[in-house]
Amino acid sequence: MAKNGSSTAGKKRDTARHPRHGISNREVNDVEEMSMPRTPVIYEVVRRLGEEEMQRPATSLWWSGVAAGLSISFSLLAQAVLLTHLPDTEWRPLVVGLGYSVGFLMVVLGSQQLFTESTITVVLPFLKDTSWRNFWRVCRLWAIVLAANLTGTLMASAFCTFTPVLKPELLAGMLEVSRHLKELHWFEMLLAGISSGFLIAAMVWMIPAAETAKFAVITLMTYLIAIGGFTHIVTGSMDAFMLMLNGEWQWWQVIVQFMIPVLIGNMIGGTALFAVISYAQVMEEI
Repeated sequence: MAKNGSSTAGKKRDTARHPRHGISNREVNDVEEMSMPRTPVIYEVVRRLGEEEMQRPATSLWWSGVAAGLSISFSLLAQAVLLTHLPDTEWRPLVVGLGYSVGFLMVVLGSQQLFTESTITVVLPFLKDTSWRNFWRVCRLWAIVLAANLTGTLMASAFCTFTPVLKPELLAGMLEVSRHLKELHWFEMLLAGISSGFLIAAMVWMIPAAETAKFAVITLMTYLIAIGGFTHIVTGSMDAFMLMLNGEWQWWQVIVQFMIPVLIGNMIGGTALFAVISYAQVMEEI
């Protein structure tokens, strides 16, 4: 009898009306579970992620960054596969752009270190505590991860170019996709990099609230980069290295015409714009 009484009391508590909301206590809990997390909560999640990244050993950052560079190379490969199997029509670029998301899905869902993600994650802890120690930690992480990412894409492009792993038509498709870089001037590279950096930072900001929709968020944001013709320092380095190793670009063009403007653009878009604005909207609440 005691057991039944306890069960009945529990049901009464669940169905009792909340004095302020006019709904049951159980429904109040349902509302809380279904509500989007507040902006300060999202900020804190991303900030803690940045703190954890800055505390990682250099060796861990390096190999995670190399893995990300290798994984991101599959964006170009996937685009080339779609390009070689689709008819030459006006809508083909819209479908080919879907391949661009493949490498990002591998990197983000695999928790690998990607430089453009860190333009927001490690900046938020620095904005909260603008000390020389934190500034050094940010620079250390950026230097290691960027060098590791570029090493990974260089290794991948050399593997694709100098080994018989790819069919000739697939290699030709990768080069065709890569040639879009040759159409952009220095200032265009920079402006396109700002848009790309902003979108990647927005993706990182959205993921904590996405829960089971992470796949869709990553795909959507990176697909926009592809079809918008925006430039990304890591995925674009795969294109640039392919052009260089196949004799269509010189090494100095990779650095001067691609890396410098795109790196500046990505950092402006991800850090100076998105990260600073994200911090500004919560700084009075944290």
